[in-house]
Amino acid sequence: MLSKSFPKEETYSLTDRIRRCSRSVCANLAEAWRKRRYRAAFISKLSASESEAAETQVWIEFAVKCHYLERDRAERLYCAYNDLLRTLVGMITHPETWVIGGESR
Repeated sequence: MLSKSFPKEETYSLTDRIRRCSRSVCANLAEAWRKRRYRAAFISKLSASESEAAETQVWIEFAVKCHYLERDRAERLYCAYNDLLRTLVGMITHPETWVIGGESR
């Protein structure tokens, strides 16, 4: 885990934020998948996942600016989150592909 190398004084701020929002991306995506019978609930959870992914990118930028994370490593992470965001936006834009039964319940 990259954040383990951050300074101790960042434990309850930057480190905690990065861990919380990055884990929340996965948790919200799992919830979205289980709610795919209901279009609105599915989109809502995907939207929450999208927000958390964008927040993770912001904290990655802070880690670089504070010199806690090497720019090259951060760039790879940032790009991976861009790919994830692109996928989430596609799912949000076209939920009919993913919603069970394609209904708009």
